[in-house]
Amino acid sequence: MNKKYNQLIVYYFSGTGNAKHCAFWICETAERLGIKAEMIDISKIQSGDLISPSAGTMVGFCSPTHGFHFPEITRKFIRRFPSTDGADAFVLNTRAGVRLFKIVLPGLSGVLHYISAVILLFKGYRIAGLFPVDLPSNWISLHPAIGPAGTEFIYSKQKIRVTRFAERILTGRKVYRAMYDVLQDTMISPVAIGYLLLGRLFLSKSYFASRDCTKCMRCVRECPVRAITVVDRRMFWTSKCESCMHCMNVCPEKAIETPHGFLFAFFYLFSIIISASIAYLVTNSGTFSYLSWMNNAFIKFMIFSVIVLPFYFMTYRIIHYLIRFRAIERIMTLTSLTHLKFWGRYKAPEKF
Repeated sequence: MNKKYNQLIVYYFSGTGNAKHCAFWICETAERLGIKAEMIDISKIQSGDLISPSAGTMVGFCSPTHGFHFPEITRKFIRRFPSTDGADAFVLNTRAGVRLFKIVLPGLSGVLHYISAVILLFKGYRIAGLFPVDLPSNWISLHPAIGPAGTEFIYSKQKIRVTRFAERILTGRKVYRAMYDVLQDTMISPVAIGYLLLGRLFLSKSYFASRDCTKCMRCVRECPVRAITVVDRRMFWTSKCESCMHCMNVCPEKAIETPHGFLFAFFYLFSIIISASIAYLVTNSGTFSYLSWMNNAFIKFMIFSVIVLPFYFMTYRIIHYLIRFRAIERIMTLTSLTHLKFWGRYKAPEKF
Protein backbone atom coordinates (compact mmCIF):
# COMPACT_ATOMS: atom_id res chain seq x y z
CA MET A 1 0.00 0.00 0.00
CA ASN A 2 1.18 3.49 -0.80
CA LYS A 3 0.55 6.19 1.74
CA LYS A 4 -0.99 9.47 0.60
CA TYR A 5 -0.54 11.59 3.73
CA ASN A 6 2.40 12.74 5.81
CA GLN A 7 0.45 13.23 9.01
CA LEU A 8 -2.75 12.05 10.67
CA ILE A 9 -4.42 13.80 13.60
CA VAL A 10 -7.48 12.15 15.15
CA TYR A 11 -9.61 14.17 17.55
CA TYR A 12 -11.90 12.07 19.70
CA PHE A 13 -14.46 12.30 22.47
CA SER A 14 -15.22 9.15 24.46
CA GLY A 15 -17.20 8.39 27.60
CA THR A 16 -16.53 4.68 28.05
CA GLY A 17 -13.79 4.01 25.51
CA ASN A 18 -15.57 3.03 22.30
CA ALA A 19 -14.65 6.08 20.21
CA LYS A 20 -11.18 6.15 21.77
CA HIS A 21 -10.55 2.61 20.58
CA CYS A 22 -11.57 3.58 17.05
CA ALA A 23 -9.18 6.51 17.11
CA PHE A 24 -6.40 4.21 18.33
CA TRP A 25 -7.04 1.59 15.62
CA ILE A 26 -6.89 4.26 12.92
CA CYS A 27 -3.67 5.73 14.31
CA GLU A 28 -2.21 2.24 14.63
CA THR A 29 -2.96 1.61 10.95
CA ALA A 30 -1.39 4.94 9.99
CA GLU A 31 1.82 4.14 11.85
CA ARG A 32 1.97 0.82 10.05
CA LEU A 33 1.74 2.70 6.76
CA GLY A 34 4.55 5.00 7.80
CA ILE A 35 2.33 7.99 8.55
CA LYS A 36 2.97 10.06 11.67
CA ALA A 37 -0.19 9.78 13.78
CA GLU A 38 -1.51 11.59 16.85
CA MET A 39 -4.62 11.16 19.02
CA ILE A 40 -6.06 14.20 20.82
CA ASP A 41 -8.87 14.11 23.39
CA ILE A 42 -11.43 16.82 22.51
CA SER A 43 -12.34 17.29 26.18
CA LYS A 44 -8.75 18.27 27.01
CA ILE A 45 -8.04 20.83 24.32
CA GLN A 46 -9.45 24.18 23.27
CA SER A 47 -10.29 24.61 19.59
CA GLY A 48 -8.83 28.11 19.76
CA ASP A 49 -5.39 26.61 20.44
CA LEU A 50 -5.39 24.63 17.18
CA ILE A 51 -3.37 25.46 14.09
CA SER A 52 -4.91 25.16 10.65
CA PRO A 53 -3.82 21.82 9.12
CA SER A 54 -1.94 21.97 5.83
CA ALA A 55 -2.07 19.89 2.66
CA GLY A 56 -0.78 16.39 3.19
CA THR A 57 -2.57 16.10 6.54
CA MET A 58 -5.57 13.94 7.29
CA VAL A 59 -7.79 15.13 10.14
CA GLY A 60 -10.30 12.79 11.77
CA PHE A 61 -13.16 13.22 14.21
CA CYS A 62 -14.30 10.22 16.28
CA SER A 63 -17.20 10.49 18.69
CA PRO A 64 -20.21 8.55 20.01
CA THR A 65 -23.77 9.09 18.83
CA HIS A 66 -26.07 10.88 21.29
CA GLY A 67 -29.70 11.29 20.30
CA PHE A 68 -28.83 10.52 16.65
CA HIS A 69 -26.29 13.36 16.59
CA PHE A 70 -22.89 14.10 18.01
CA PRO A 71 -22.82 15.29 21.64
CA GLU A 72 -22.59 19.05 22.14
CA ILE A 73 -18.88 18.99 22.97
CA THR A 74 -18.10 17.38 19.58
CA ARG A 75 -20.50 19.58 17.63
CA LYS A 76 -19.02 22.72 19.14
CA PHE A 77 -15.48 21.50 18.50
CA ILE A 78 -16.19 20.86 14.80
CA ARG A 79 -17.94 24.23 14.42
CA ARG A 80 -14.95 26.04 15.89
CA PHE A 81 -12.30 23.95 14.18
CA PRO A 82 -9.92 26.04 12.06
CA SER A 83 -10.28 26.21 8.29
CA THR A 84 -7.73 24.71 5.93
CA ASP A 85 -6.19 25.17 2.53
CA GLY A 86 -5.84 21.63 1.31
CA ALA A 87 -6.25 19.14 4.20
CA ASP A 88 -8.59 16.15 4.08
CA ALA A 89 -10.95 15.00 6.83
CA PHE A 90 -13.07 12.06 7.89
CA VAL A 91 -15.93 11.69 10.35
CA LEU A 92 -16.46 8.48 12.32
CA ASN A 93 -19.19 7.79 14.87
CA THR A 94 -19.79 4.90 17.21
CA ARG A 95 -23.38 3.79 17.54
CA ALA A 96 -25.29 1.09 19.40
CA GLY A 97 -24.39 -2.32 17.98
CA VAL A 98 -26.07 -5.50 19.21
CA ARG A 99 -24.94 -9.08 18.81
CA LEU A 100 -27.40 -11.54 17.27
CA PHE A 101 -25.81 -14.98 17.15
CA LYS A 102 -22.84 -14.55 14.78
CA ILE A 103 -23.68 -11.12 13.37
CA VAL A 104 -23.65 -7.56 14.66
CA LEU A 105 -26.89 -5.66 14.15
CA PRO A 106 -26.23 -2.00 13.26
CA GLY A 107 -27.42 1.01 15.18
CA LEU A 108 -28.61 4.35 13.79
CA SER A 109 -26.48 7.44 13.21
CA GLY A 110 -28.99 10.14 12.38
CA VAL A 111 -27.87 13.38 10.76
CA LEU A 112 -24.43 13.77 12.33
CA HIS A 113 -22.40 12.75 9.26
CA TYR A 114 -24.18 15.06 6.88
CA ILE A 115 -24.13 18.13 9.11
CA SER A 116 -20.47 17.59 10.08
CA ALA A 117 -19.49 17.07 6.44
CA VAL A 118 -21.20 20.31 5.33
CA ILE A 119 -19.45 22.29 8.08
CA LEU A 120 -16.06 20.85 7.17
CA LEU A 121 -16.62 21.43 3.46
CA PHE A 122 -17.32 25.11 4.12
CA LYS A 123 -14.06 25.24 6.06
CA GLY A 124 -12.13 23.99 3.04
CA TYR A 125 -11.70 20.29 3.87
CA ARG A 126 -12.07 17.49 1.35
CA ILE A 127 -14.17 14.73 2.90
CA ALA A 128 -12.34 11.39 2.63
CA GLY A 129 -14.67 9.29 4.73
CA LEU A 130 -17.99 9.12 6.58
CA PHE A 131 -18.06 5.93 8.59
CA PRO A 132 -20.36 4.47 11.30
CA VAL A 133 -19.02 1.83 13.70
CA ASP A 134 -21.37 -0.48 15.57
CA LEU A 135 -19.77 -0.90 18.99
CA PRO A 136 -21.69 -1.99 22.12
CA SER A 137 -24.21 0.50 23.47
CA ASN A 138 -23.07 1.98 26.77
CA TRP A 139 -26.38 3.64 27.67
CA ILE A 140 -27.14 1.46 30.66
CA SER A 141 -29.83 3.85 31.84
CA LEU A 142 -31.95 2.24 29.12
CA HIS A 143 -30.77 -1.38 29.06
CA PRO A 144 -28.52 -3.79 30.97
CA ALA A 145 -24.83 -3.69 30.15
CA ILE A 146 -23.70 -6.02 27.39
CA GLY A 147 -21.66 -8.88 28.87
CA PRO A 148 -17.93 -9.46 28.30
CA ALA A 149 -18.47 -12.20 25.70
CA GLY A 150 -20.83 -10.09 23.61
CA THR A 151 -18.62 -7.03 23.96
CA GLU A 152 -15.50 -8.86 22.82
CA PHE A 153 -17.34 -10.45 19.88
CA ILE A 154 -18.58 -7.06 18.66
CA TYR A 155 -15.15 -5.49 19.19
CA SER A 156 -13.37 -8.19 17.21
CA LYS A 157 -15.69 -7.65 14.23
CA GLN A 158 -15.62 -3.85 14.31
CA LYS A 159 -11.85 -3.61 14.71
CA ILE A 160 -11.48 -5.32 11.35
CA ARG A 161 -13.94 -2.86 9.74
CA VAL A 162 -12.23 0.20 11.21
CA THR A 163 -8.79 -1.01 10.18
CA ARG A 164 -9.95 -1.58 6.60
CA PHE A 165 -11.57 1.85 6.58
CA ALA A 166 -8.32 3.44 7.75
CA GLU A 167 -6.26 1.61 5.14
CA ARG A 168 -8.51 2.83 2.35
CA ILE A 169 -8.74 6.50 3.25
CA LEU A 170 -5.06 6.77 4.15
CA THR A 171 -4.08 5.42 0.73
CA GLY A 172 -6.24 7.86 -1.17
CA ARG A 173 -9.60 6.11 -1.53
CA LYS A 174 -12.92 7.58 -0.46
CA VAL A 175 -15.23 5.68 1.90
CA TYR A 176 -18.77 7.01 2.37
CA ARG A 177 -20.34 4.05 4.16
CA ALA A 178 -22.66 6.37 6.09
CA MET A 179 -24.46 7.31 2.87
CA TYR A 180 -25.94 3.79 2.69
CA ASP A 181 -28.12 4.70 5.66
CA VAL A 182 -29.35 8.05 4.38
CA LEU A 183 -33.01 6.95 4.20
CA GLN A 184 -33.41 5.79 7.81
CA ASP A 185 -31.12 8.53 9.06
CA THR A 186 -33.32 11.16 7.44
CA MET A 187 -36.48 9.55 8.80
CA ILE A 188 -35.26 9.82 12.39
CA SER A 189 -34.03 13.41 12.01
CA PRO A 190 -37.00 14.82 14.01
CA VAL A 191 -35.81 12.77 16.98
CA ALA A 192 -32.34 14.29 16.60
CA ILE A 193 -33.84 17.79 16.61
CA GLY A 194 -35.88 17.02 19.72
CA TYR A 195 -32.78 15.70 21.44
CA LEU A 196 -30.77 18.82 20.58
CA LEU A 197 -33.46 21.16 21.88
CA LEU A 198 -34.73 19.29 24.93
CA GLY A 199 -33.62 15.70 25.27
CA ARG A 200 -30.03 16.33 26.33
CA LEU A 201 -31.21 18.79 28.99
CA PHE A 202 -33.69 16.26 30.36
CA LEU A 203 -31.09 13.47 30.40
CA SER A 204 -28.63 15.66 32.30
CA LYS A 205 -31.05 15.47 35.24
CA SER A 206 -31.40 11.70 35.17
CA TYR A 207 -28.67 10.65 37.60
CA PHE A 208 -28.17 10.64 41.34
CA ALA A 209 -25.71 9.17 43.83
CA SER A 210 -27.07 6.65 46.33
CA ARG A 211 -25.92 6.23 49.93
CA ASP A 212 -23.19 3.89 48.64
CA CYS A 213 -21.30 6.96 47.41
CA THR A 214 -18.06 7.35 49.40
CA LYS A 215 -17.32 10.88 48.12
CA CYS A 216 -14.16 9.64 46.40
CA MET A 217 -14.80 12.41 43.83
CA ARG A 218 -13.69 10.25 40.92
CA CYS A 219 -16.81 11.15 38.94
CA VAL A 220 -16.15 14.86 39.49
CA ARG A 221 -12.47 14.60 38.54
CA GLU A 222 -12.98 12.44 35.47
CA CYS A 223 -16.12 13.98 33.97
CA PRO A 224 -14.95 14.97 30.47
CA VAL A 225 -17.24 18.01 30.34
CA ARG A 226 -16.95 18.98 34.04
CA ALA A 227 -20.69 18.64 34.53
CA ILE A 228 -20.69 17.13 38.03
CA THR A 229 -20.42 19.25 41.14
CA VAL A 230 -21.23 18.88 44.84
CA VAL A 231 -24.47 20.38 46.14
CA ASP A 232 -25.73 19.74 49.68
CA ARG A 233 -22.82 17.31 50.14
CA ARG A 234 -24.07 15.12 47.28
CA MET A 235 -23.06 14.74 43.65
CA PHE A 236 -25.18 16.98 41.42
CA TRP A 237 -25.44 16.73 37.63
CA THR A 238 -25.68 20.11 35.90
CA SER A 239 -27.20 20.80 32.48
CA LYS A 240 -23.70 20.55 30.94
CA CYS A 241 -23.91 16.75 31.28
CA GLU A 242 -23.56 14.92 27.94
CA SER A 243 -24.94 11.59 29.24
CA CYS A 244 -21.73 9.92 28.10
CA MET A 245 -22.08 7.35 30.92
CA HIS A 246 -18.46 7.73 32.01
CA CYS A 247 -19.33 8.51 35.62
CA MET A 248 -21.87 5.72 36.01
CA ASN A 249 -19.57 3.12 34.49
CA VAL A 250 -16.39 4.02 36.40
CA CYS A 251 -17.85 4.61 39.86
CA PRO A 252 -16.01 2.07 42.07
CA GLU A 253 -19.05 1.63 44.32
CA LYS A 254 -21.65 1.55 41.52
CA ALA A 255 -23.38 4.28 43.47
CA ILE A 256 -24.56 6.34 40.50
CA GLU A 257 -28.09 5.39 39.52
CA THR A 258 -30.84 6.40 37.12
CA PRO A 259 -34.08 7.22 39.01
CA HIS A 260 -36.45 5.18 36.86
CA GLY A 261 -39.19 5.08 39.49
CA PHE A 262 -39.05 8.83 39.98
CA LEU A 263 -39.08 9.51 36.22
CA PHE A 264 -42.07 7.25 35.68
CA ALA A 265 -44.02 8.77 38.58
CA PHE A 266 -43.21 12.33 37.50
CA PHE A 267 -44.37 11.96 33.91
CA TYR A 268 -47.37 9.84 34.82
CA LEU A 269 -48.67 12.37 37.34
CA PHE A 270 -47.83 15.34 35.14
CA SER A 271 -49.60 13.82 32.13
CA ILE A 272 -52.74 13.38 34.25
CA ILE A 273 -52.59 17.01 35.40
CA ILE A 274 -52.03 18.38 31.90
CA SER A 275 -54.72 16.17 30.35
CA ALA A 276 -57.27 17.12 33.00
CA SER A 277 -56.47 20.82 32.61
CA ILE A 278 -56.78 20.82 28.84
CA ALA A 279 -59.95 18.73 28.98
CA TYR A 280 -61.49 21.26 31.37
CA LEU A 281 -60.59 24.17 29.08
CA VAL A 282 -61.98 22.41 26.02
CA THR A 283 -65.20 21.50 27.82
CA ASN A 284 -65.86 24.85 29.51
CA SER A 285 -64.62 27.32 26.92
CA GLY A 286 -64.06 27.59 23.23
CA THR A 287 -60.43 28.56 23.63
CA PHE A 288 -59.01 25.26 22.43
CA SER A 289 -62.10 23.79 20.80
CA TYR A 290 -60.71 24.16 17.26
CA LEU A 291 -57.70 21.99 18.06
CA SER A 292 -57.50 18.28 18.59
CA TRP A 293 -54.69 18.86 21.05
CA MET A 294 -54.20 15.21 21.87
CA ASN A 295 -53.07 14.60 18.30
CA ASN A 296 -51.20 17.86 17.82
CA ALA A 297 -47.46 17.26 18.07
CA PHE A 298 -46.67 20.98 18.14
CA ILE A 299 -48.86 21.60 21.21
CA LYS A 300 -47.34 18.61 22.99
CA PHE A 301 -43.86 19.91 22.22
CA MET A 302 -44.72 23.40 23.52
CA ILE A 303 -46.26 21.99 26.70
CA PHE A 304 -43.18 19.89 27.34
CA SER A 305 -40.71 22.70 26.67
CA VAL A 306 -42.59 25.53 28.38
CA ILE A 307 -44.09 23.69 31.36
CA VAL A 308 -42.87 20.16 31.89
CA LEU A 309 -39.11 20.56 31.45
CA PRO A 310 -38.69 23.57 33.79
CA PHE A 311 -40.92 21.88 36.36
CA TYR A 312 -38.87 18.70 36.07
CA PHE A 313 -35.65 20.66 36.70
CA MET A 314 -37.20 22.17 39.83
CA THR A 315 -38.46 18.77 41.00
CA TYR A 316 -35.03 17.23 40.43
CA ARG A 317 -33.50 19.90 42.66
CA ILE A 318 -36.06 19.22 45.40
CA ILE A 319 -35.51 15.45 45.20
CA HIS A 320 -31.76 16.01 45.32
CA TYR A 321 -32.26 17.78 48.64
CA LEU A 322 -34.71 15.17 49.98
CA ILE A 323 -32.53 12.13 49.32
CA ARG A 324 -30.49 13.12 52.35
CA PHE A 325 -33.31 11.38 54.23
CA ARG A 326 -32.86 7.63 54.31
CA ALA A 327 -36.45 6.73 53.40
CA ILE A 328 -36.45 8.92 50.28
CA GLU A 329 -33.01 7.71 49.23
CA ARG A 330 -34.06 4.07 49.62
CA ILE A 331 -37.21 4.57 47.54
CA MET A 332 -35.20 6.31 44.80
CA THR A 333 -32.51 3.64 44.80
CA LEU A 334 -34.70 0.55 45.04
CA THR A 335 -36.94 1.74 42.18
CA SER A 336 -33.92 2.24 39.92
CA LEU A 337 -33.31 -0.48 37.33
CA THR A 338 -29.59 0.29 37.37
CA HIS A 339 -29.52 -0.85 41.00
CA LEU A 340 -30.36 -4.41 39.99
CA LYS A 341 -27.35 -6.72 40.25
CA PHE A 342 -27.73 -8.21 36.78
CA TRP A 343 -27.92 -4.75 35.19
CA GLY A 344 -24.18 -4.25 35.48
CA ARG A 345 -21.94 -1.49 34.17
CA TYR A 346 -20.18 -1.09 30.81
CA LYS A 347 -16.57 -0.37 29.97
CA ALA A 348 -14.74 -0.98 26.73
CA PRO A 349 -12.43 -4.02 26.87
CA GLU A 350 -8.80 -3.14 27.53
CA LYS A 351 -7.23 -5.90 25.42
CA PHE A 352 -8.34 -4.28 22.18
